[in-house]
Amino acid sequence: MKPLSFCTFAAAVLASCGQALAQPAAVVEGVQMPAWVERSGRTSPVAAGMALQAGDQVRTGAGSRLLVKLSEGSLVKLGENGTLRIAEMAPSQDIFKAALRVFEGAFRFTTDLAAKQRRRDVSITVATVTAGIRGTDLWGRARGQREIVCLIEGRIEVGAEGEQAVTMDQPRQFYQRDQGKTLPVGFVEPQQLNEWAKETEIERGKGAARLGGKWSVRLAAAATQRDALAVYDQVRKAGYPAEIVPLKDGDKRSYLVRIRNLPSKAEAAALADALRGKHGVENPAVSG
Repeated sequence: MKPLSFCTFAAAVLASCGQALAQPAAVVEGVQMPAWVERSGRTSPVAAGMALQAGDQVRTGAGSRLLVKLSEGSLVKLGENGTLRIAEMAPSQDIFKAALRVFEGAFRFTTDLAAKQRRRDVSITVATVTAGIRGTDLWGRARGQREIVCLIEGRIEVGAEGEQAVTMDQPRQFYQRDQGKTLPVGFVEPQQLNEWAKETEIERGKGAARLGGKWSVRLAAAATQRDALAVYDQVRKAGYPAEIVPLKDGDKRSYLVRIRNLPSKAEAAALADALRGKHGVENPAVSG
């Protein structure tokens, strides 16, 4: 294998660490892996702390969850086997504009108390249904030929293309289309809403990474770049944000492959257990 150039290797080392100097419009607050982001024709794993931008498309795998914070304070959550595209993202001092498209999976859009006072123009399209956000908390899902948008708090206007939009302003109202047909707006029972909400929440004990997490999982320690990259490439392709750290002990060089930003020892151990024996990872270890 031909040795890596300095620039190429540095890119591999810092792949999940780069941050823009200016405040990004959207940042990944947490990720229950595996998950990927597609940008300009390239696919890479989603990492906690990663900045997202207009044009990005994020995808979650089986058992995965994603938590994204927008710069105006709102949170966007995506459940497993989901695909979300950031069609537009234009923050400014006057108004925050965004257009999100959920092609598959469950999502939730929620706003904290401080962000409720900020002006925003946000629309979320769930497959063929578009919701104009005036509310502060809503949940939705696209699965097969069925789309659901449920209002938890606030007010939204929702409708399919070519149809008259309807206004929902009462908690637990939900709009749905099944097999291309719009059904009457109804109310969901609290127990069912709680079950729906679980689909977009990061689960404890599943090895999720969080922005600012201090724990890490060592996936491999290699004597050569070739061996380090063999593990690094497999793990990243599988949707886990591995990075390479070069080490030096006297004249001896080695390379550490790891995943950072785990919020606790328990979460790091859960991730280590999930990866053990997979993607070239043999004996992962946890460190704080």
